[in-house]
Amino acid sequence: MTRTVQSPTDHVVVVGAGLAGLATALHLLGAGRRVTIVERDATPGGRAGRLDLHGFRLDTGPTVITMPELIEEALAAVGEKLGDRLELVDLHPAYHARFADGSAIDVHTDPGAMEQEIREKVSAADAEGYRRLRDWLTELYRVQMATFIDANFDSPLDVLSPDLARLGALGGFGRLGSKIARFLDDERLRRIFSFQALYAGVPPAKALAAYAVIAYMDTIAGVTFPKGGVRALPQALADAAADAGAEFRYGTTVTGLERSGGRVRALRTVPTGEPSADGDRLAADAVVLTCDLPVSYGLLGRTPRRVVPMRWSPSAFVWHAGVPAGTGQLDHLGHHTISFGDAWAGTFDEIITEGRLMSDPSLLITHPTATDPSLAPDGHGLVSVLAPTPNTDKAPLDWDRIGPRYRDELRGVLAGRGIDLGESVVEHLITPDDWGRMGLAAGTPFSAAHTFAQTGPFRAGNLVRGEGNVVLAGSGTTPGVGVPTVLVSGKLAAARITG
Repeated sequence: MTRTVQSPTDHVVVVGAGLAGLATALHLLGAGRRVTIVERDATPGGRAGRLDLHGFRLDTGPTVITMPELIEEALAAVGEKLGDRLELVDLHPAYHARFADGSAIDVHTDPGAMEQEIREKVSAADAEGYRRLRDWLTELYRVQMATFIDANFDSPLDVLSPDLARLGALGGFGRLGSKIARFLDDERLRRIFSFQALYAGVPPAKALAAYAVIAYMDTIAGVTFPKGGVRALPQALADAAADAGAEFRYGTTVTGLERSGGRVRALRTVPTGEPSADGDRLAADAVVLTCDLPVSYGLLGRTPRRVVPMRWSPSAFVWHAGVPAGTGQLDHLGHHTISFGDAWAGTFDEIITEGRLMSDPSLLITHPTATDPSLAPDGHGLVSVLAPTPNTDKAPLDWDRIGPRYRDELRGVLAGRGIDLGESVVEHLITPDDWGRMGLAAGTPFSAAHTFAQTGPFRAGNLVRGEGNVVLAGSGTTPGVGVPTVLVSGKLAAARITG
């Protein structure tokens, strides 16, 4: 039996109204707990942030939403239906991939459409390889989900199960890049089905093949987009939690924890941005911390010992631009476009090992107004360009100085690849330094890298030894980084309290 917080747990305070905190709250409310959510910002979302600029509605965090059944599960905990709270649009294709040689491949989640795309643009042999890859990805997901993703671990021994042997038999402990290459000969296709490893902070050539489960979520389970922008997702979860009885305290920062008898008895809070203000005391029977790990550990006053030092994922530079409709190639962009440079393996070495910006960058371009024009004023469109970068531990660059120059460089790179974004009406840049100012370790929104020593039972646990009634949730703890996994982390955190 997995460890749980011992009673009393009647009133739970959740710190953070990001996706992990909101999922935690919904599962707790469904189990009959009274829940108070403390959030430093004025709105819910956390890393799934929002910014309104002159009529443009920017999503400043994730842009790719997969596995909507996990959203549905969180809402169902309080008797809600997803369709009553959120309108999700399936994206077809999920991605449009463009390559340095001028070729392009649409990534379809429908097996017939994707097989035809590959047969027409690549080869019949790779179309057959895709079918076999799809079967392998589906089985990989089936084996991993219940045992290794949607599960609490108290010990590495907890993974000793028949599914561990099945994962090994599937080649899950080999290398992702070489495993994908067994199915696909074309280098472009190999990139499409392995680039997701970068979200986990590991190059495809070095990532465990088990991380192909992210490719399953993207290329098989499908990609969706909420009407109203990604911001609509945390807002829907927060509204459902409030209607189920949760109390929200927005604009409130937790400054400390009061302990006695081996338990946290209360939280000390102040209005955000007013550290010298007279604070409040918020009593709690149990506490869930969803801050980035170093912030949570700072509140606890202790960092658990690790045999291997924590390694953080690469970061990201994001350029948001509002542009007039008809600008350059904007009207021809799909919702998600991946612009691959000619270089590949070397780019990972540059940002992860050498601490340098990519000399030939691969970029994720998101054009949300292709799906929801209401996100921009009439006659305008919205686009964001994400470039992976070193984190601030690996490369403490002066982003306030180089950010605008790097934006101009990316503008030129895209124009050279036939994607001319023209001049912007409004712009907003998010740099690794900005992520750091948000309290994210090493200036990365992707948290702790999914190395072997930071995966599954070896990842930072959601229980901290010696803390009798404190649970952690979010990207840094189990099961890991990404919208689906942080929703699961909230469910797992709630289970530590409710049993």
